[in-house]
Formats: sequence, C-alpha cells, structure tokens
Amino acid sequence: MSVLPGTLLAFDFGTRRIGIAKGNSLIGSALPLTTIDAEKTDLRFARIAELIAEWQPSGLIVGLPCNDDGSSHELTALCRRFANRLKGRFNLPTILVDERYTSAAASSALNEQGVHGRKQKSVIDQYAAQQILQAYFDEPSAGTSV
Repeated sequence: MSVLPGTLLAFDFGTRRIGIAKGNSLIGSALPLTTIDAEKTDLRFARIAELIAEWQPSGLIVGLPCNDDGSSHELTALCRRFANRLKGRFNLPTILVDERYTSAAASSALNEQGVHGRKQKSVIDQYAAQQILQAYFDEPSAGTSV
C-alpha cells in the first residue's frame, strides 16, 4: 500500500479526548495539531468537521489500540467504530495504524521539550496522533483500510 497523497489528518482516539495531528505525504512529516476534549459524540464530530473543512485532507489515519501482544481490547472495538464513522461521515479514505507505544513515545518527546508530568495532559494526545501519522508515513504498508 502506498502513502495517500497530500495532506492527512491523524487521530489518537480516546473516550475522553481525541488527539489530532496533521501532515503531508510529500514531506513525510507529521505535526501535532489539537486535542478535542469532549465526551459527547456530536461535539467531537462537529469539531472534526471544522478541521476537515480547514485542512481539506485527502485521507484520515486512525491509531488502533491493541494489547502488547497485538490482541484486541475494549478500546480497540470503540476505535474501529470511530474510524468507520469518520469514513461514513466524511467519505475520505480512512486507514487504521497500530498505535502501540505511541503514548510512551509522545511522552518522551514532550519530556525532551521540557514538558513534564501533569503539564503533558493537555497535549499528549495530539503528540500521540503525531506518532501515529509518522508511523504511517514511515511504513504505509502497515496500515489497514477501513
């Protein structure tokens, strides 16, 4: 599978927050964008719609959480449902990417920038989304289309 062309948005889905990153396949680099801190689905999708209108992505990348051994857990099913909703609502190619260890990598990156402990809470999800998108740029064949 080759990388989707153009601008992409990536999502680190959580039941409380959704981290979002953006990137461009031409450059092959991802940057943290924002965090949606809302539990209500309608609020989440309204904000996502605004971001899609603003950035005009050619595709969406969603991190798929798994246990360390690759098996599914409760959040895996919720994340698949979220990815299916994105595809259905916005009619954009949507790709799932293994997100194991992205939160740890995001925390490490923030530590290197001098952001420690509780100060990470508001931004760690968008940095995790950045890790997810960068993983897709680095290894597009690891992604699975929704």
